Amino acid sequence: MNRLIECVPNFSEGRNAATIDALVAAMSGIPGAWVLDRTSDADHNRTVITLAGEPEAVAEAALRGAGVAAKLIDMTRHTGVHPRIGATDVIPFVPLENVSMEECVALARSVGQELWDRFRIPAYFYEAAATRPERVNLENVRKGQFEGLREAVLRNPGRAPDIGEPRLHPTAGATAVGARKLLIAYNILLNTSDVSIAGQIARAIRSSSGGLPCVKAIGVELKARGLAQVSINLTDFQVTPPHRVFEMVKREAERYGCAVVESEIIGLIPRRALELAAGHDLQLENFSPAQILENRLAAATGILPAPLPK
Repeated sequence: MNRLIECVPNFSEGRNAATIDALVAAMSGIPGAWVLDRTSDADHNRTVITLAGEPEAVAEAALRGAGVAAKLIDMTRHTGVHPRIGATDVIPFVPLENVSMEECVALARSVGQELWDRFRIPAYFYEAAATRPERVNLENVRKGQFEGLREAVLRNPGRAPDIGEPRLHPTAGATAVGARKLLIAYNILLNTSDVSIAGQIARAIRSSSGGLPCVKAIGVELKARGLAQVSINLTDFQVTPPHRVFEMVKREAERYGCAVVESEIIGLIPRRALELAAGHDLQLENFSPAQILENRLAAATGILPAPLPK
């Protein structure tokens, strides 16, 4: 019986190729765990790495990556448009096959403890692994980002980590560790450099502002391209699939006199999400079947996985 989980560590480095290669190398070659994908962005200054495999092996791979990140990434020098609190910003665990969400919660809690024991990196638990209701939403954990959280933990007991002393690692910060459903990281690029328009569109579509359910979004500026982007997380694509978000962003952009240039998937996407979008043009940039999660799982493991959870 196959027992499979996904883990998608996000690291606060998207520019230094040597550092990114070292992160991938640290997480590779562990029996029972596979590196399925790596995606980096210089403006976000962030790398998203997708792991999959047996729960314990995947957890160890994520921890080894966090150890390398702590050595090579200095948050006091980090800049980028994506919110972050640490060198290893988030480590989410996702059940795929014959593993329950409760088991992923237990795994997240164990990894949070190991981050402190091995590297003295404090951990915050979020989503299904949260121990406090206000920390279910990752944006609450990230409030103030690394710089703000570094000061807040010293004076506000309510911002103290779930694991570790009430202080951040001086250069590696803190890590949010969670258990959640499959998430789609989805960006939509606009033909304007006005980041305020992207911010207004993000506010219109995200669930916290009364927009689409299970949608998180922010507006960011991509200085390298001179354009603005709506950066989106779909936390339940069965409730709100990518094409519905795309169409709403397109309509909102028209209200501000601009248009969508293209969209992109960061990391991998479940096949079911593409099936739901059949017949809709998402203007996806350089998309290939290799970005489908099930395809990459089968190619890496030699196992044809069962249909992923809906």
